[in-house]
Amino acid sequence: NEDEVLIKMSKSGAKGFLHKNIHPTELEAALDSLVQKGYYFPDWATGKLLHTIASPEKAEQSQIVLNQREIEFLKLAATELTYKEIGEKLYCSPRTVEGYRDALFEKLNLKTRIGLVVYGIRNKIIDI
Repeated sequence: NEDEVLIKMSKSGAKGFLHKNIHPTELEAALDSLVQKGYYFPDWATGKLLHTIASPEKAEQSQIVLNQREIEFLKLAATELTYKEIGEKLYCSPRTVEGYRDALFEKLNLKTRIGLVVYGIRNKIIDI
């Protein structure tokens, strides 16, 4: 079903999701978002992903300890900010922000920014 496909795509590293019958204005907005932020998920898809992560899983991931800087980055990654803007908030270069992101990807065995947000919500680091 569509929910399972959406979740599987997200876990596999998809940077967005669109229906084949998308309206041209939404397609334009999606492309703009993809260029500026690196991802695009419409509101309905984000809602389904959030609903899925809010439901408990049997096999919970063992608790991984994040340092304060990783937590700060994770919270900012859950916003609409670009990595450059996150760098400005953290007083570091975009390259350093990419380093935080890549380190978290490896530490948490994730591939996407959406995956980071899902992890943050599941582990009560990010409030929804």
